[in-house]
Amino acid sequence: MSDSRIFKAKCLCGEVSFKAEAPLKEVGLCHCSMCRRWNSGPFHAVGIPLDALTVEGGEENISYYRSSEYSKRAFCNNCGSSLYYHGDNIPEISNKVYFSAGLLEEPTGLKLAGHIFCASKGDYYEIEGDLPQHETVE
Repeated sequence: MSDSRIFKAKCLCGEVSFKAEAPLKEVGLCHCSMCRRWNSGPFHAVGIPLDALTVEGGEENISYYRSSEYSKRAFCNNCGSSLYYHGDNIPEISNKVYFSAGLLEEPTGLKLAGHIFCASKGDYYEIEGDLPQHETVE
């Protein structure tokens, strides 16, 4: 991958750590009700090819919750950090994983690119700014 960089990430307790070699450039903000419940607010997602994500440590500490018939969510067994979303039964994205931008070691050089599932955002906040807002997915 010509634009690829190596990014490192870890959960709150540090038991689970990741490495990704991918052309990471942007962060998407998902406002759907499942992401808000899972992440306690909008989910700052970074999408990469599934095969670009490597668990470097703590794989035994990762558990999965099947949040729908279409997807599963990973979290750390020790500290409970939300790790990533995988739409494993959604053909268009089954080869990608969306992990939490908050796990990344800084500086990331990433920028917020836009918002998805704005139609189901929480009623306790407003989406501000001029970034693209999509009612569902792009």
